[in-house]
Amino acid sequence: MGTITNGIKGAFRIGQTLSVLGRTGVKWVAGDRPPAPRLLRQTFESLGATYIKLGQFIASSPTFFPKEYVEEFQYCLDRTPSLPFSVIKGIIGEELDRPIDQVFSEIDPVALASASIAQVHAARLVTGEEVVIKVQKPGVENILLTDLNFLYLSARILETLAPKLSWTSLSGIVEEIQRTMMEECDFIKEANNLKVFRKFLHDTHNEDATAPKVFEHCSTRRILTMERFHGVPLTDLESIRGYAKDPERTLITAMNTWFASLTQCEFFHADVHAGNLMVLEDGRVGFIDFGIVGRIRPDTWQAVSDFISAVMVGNFDGMAEAMIRIGITRHTVKASDLAADLRRLYQQMDKMVPDDVPYHADQAEDDVNNILMDMVKVGESHGLHFPREFALLLKQFLYFDRYVHILAPEMDVFMDERLNMLH
Repeated sequence: MGTITNGIKGAFRIGQTLSVLGRTGVKWVAGDRPPAPRLLRQTFESLGATYIKLGQFIASSPTFFPKEYVEEFQYCLDRTPSLPFSVIKGIIGEELDRPIDQVFSEIDPVALASASIAQVHAARLVTGEEVVIKVQKPGVENILLTDLNFLYLSARILETLAPKLSWTSLSGIVEEIQRTMMEECDFIKEANNLKVFRKFLHDTHNEDATAPKVFEHCSTRRILTMERFHGVPLTDLESIRGYAKDPERTLITAMNTWFASLTQCEFFHADVHAGNLMVLEDGRVGFIDFGIVGRIRPDTWQAVSDFISAVMVGNFDGMAEAMIRIGITRHTVKASDLAADLRRLYQQMDKMVPDDVPYHADQAEDDVNNILMDMVKVGESHGLHFPREFALLLKQFLYFDRYVHILAPEMDVFMDERLNMLH
């Protein structure tokens, strides 16, 4: 019976998708013609969860998609209206399989945040701990599967009709998206990521950083109950001064923790934008939101490590050689030419961050995306094609580079003894 219901829901969803696409087509015919990337982003936002996630995937994959699309999808908003509390309460009750008041003494009916896949509420356990509950919205998984199967089929048809497109292997990209999105829907996986990261902090005797503790007795595939952190985003310099006497030291802790995770944890946090790094009231750095993590194959790791080391000391020939080892190419790449292009790019980067003007977190995000796309574009102009993990990794690295400009403009990252970048 469930299969039939899912089939009906799936058919209804494809109908919805086609009607949104139809409306977009009608507007186009009527003369409402924004540039193609913007049109696609607006359409994706109208289509909801899967397409918003797909938009974010495009935004973080300059190695797969054209620059103008990657740029446009930076604006893909994953803020959706929150569901009524009665619905959320129903899901929590269903998942717990026992009366809510046996587990939570209170739940704030107003959501702290609401995105396409889940929304988050503050709460308190009957045992007194302050927590946040991440609750998956109803039907999300079904919609994702239907949409992704529809996209996979469309991609296969497109590849058959336009074989020239197949160098990017559209269906392969859709499969990759399906894997990452279905992982995001499984909160047991996210809970596991949190546990693994906490164990890594414990094993490396790192008491200056932390990640939320998971409360397993009230977490399932669809709800995740975690310790609530109180603090401010890493880049909120004024507030940080209240918690941490030395913002520079706090930033070094965050960077050292993240760099250590590259070699000593089975994954790295692949979304260290300012909102996901907090300075807690006790001065520790809190890493939150482990929905997106990256994993590097050991054979790629050595080349990435060499690349970062070359970046640290400004060795452009070393950067070029490492990029050639990381990238996939069909022809010979001349390292000296690539190095010259990278040097030019770096000279432009220095101009982007003038020393005498205050620098802000939102500007940092724009800069990171621009530099990332330029670096990938430089590599691709030499015939290199990079795995997505490399772009994810490089993006986090660039975030930290920008945070240094905000929090510690005097610090010399290459020379500072306190940074154990790749040791």
